[in-house]
Amino acid sequence: MKNLLLEKKINLIETKRCCIGIIGLGYVGLPLSILFAKNNFKLIGFDIDKKKISEIKKNNSYIDRISKKDISLINKNGNFYSNFSQIKKCDIIIICVPTPLKKNQDPDLSFIRNSINSIKKFLKKGQVLILESTSYPGTTKDEIFKKIKNKFEIGENFFLGFSSERIDPGKNENSIQNIPKVVSGYSKNCLKIISNFYSKSFNETVKSKSIEIAEFSKLLENIYRSVNIGFINEMKILADKMNIDIFDVIEVANTKPYGFRRFFPGPGIGGHCIPVDPNYLYWKSVKVGLPAKFIKLSAQTNILVLNFIIQKILK
Repeated sequence: MKNLLLEKKINLIETKRCCIGIIGLGYVGLPLSILFAKNNFKLIGFDIDKKKISEIKKNNSYIDRISKKDISLINKNGNFYSNFSQIKKCDIIIICVPTPLKKNQDPDLSFIRNSINSIKKFLKKGQVLILESTSYPGTTKDEIFKKIKNKFEIGENFFLGFSSERIDPGKNENSIQNIPKVVSGYSKNCLKIISNFYSKSFNETVKSKSIEIAEFSKLLENIYRSVNIGFINEMKILADKMNIDIFDVIEVANTKPYGFRRFFPGPGIGGHCIPVDPNYLYWKSVKVGLPAKFIKLSAQTNILVLNFIIQKILK
């Protein structure tokens, strides 16, 4: 039996008559808004930071790598608000809010929770809700599905999923459509509509078998980097003790055409993701009774190398 709501929503996507709501207009949500605008989708943007909303309305960019021209484009294609009442006008809603850490290094999901609490009363049948914020496996179901399941039949009259962001700040904000887009859904219907939607703006979509696999894959990507950065930083300290230049070592090792991928040492780790995201999976690993030692060790090593660099500078 055909799902008429699903078919109607897919038709709206195909004809680009659907309205996209972006919650969180930071380094993820703003480039995403621009991409959708370039593909002629109508937008409604939401951010609790009134200064951001004000800057957008003035055609000003608050992110250096994003031009005024692009801000002007999203103004032409949409409207922007610091409250959430206009959620009811959106066909597809994407949550791109921060997922930082608490002082004790545990996950801080307050931005996701506050977003859901703010929009819940405006949600209606036929809408699609997608989480793009990075978090531990199970977040979409724990923090969204469980809070709306009594109001909707998920997969029948409301569609839910997760799609990981792969923005490299300072490098690919203006070309995110070239990065394969991982998509997942609570059900086959959810996956069908979500993959259809992203395929209209991204060159390639990668369908995950489950939401949890997609959530885990985003953390795996970042933890892979964190562990390898920690490893090469430790090798740097060891090489220094032996009066050997680690960069010369890497150059020689990198001539091997298989089984080796070059990572460079540095003063710890930076960026939005690598210092934070591994802690989300470590927290979850403790919860399931198997603390992930590599995650913890890499974080400790990257703190150790910071002190090593400081002492080198002082010396």
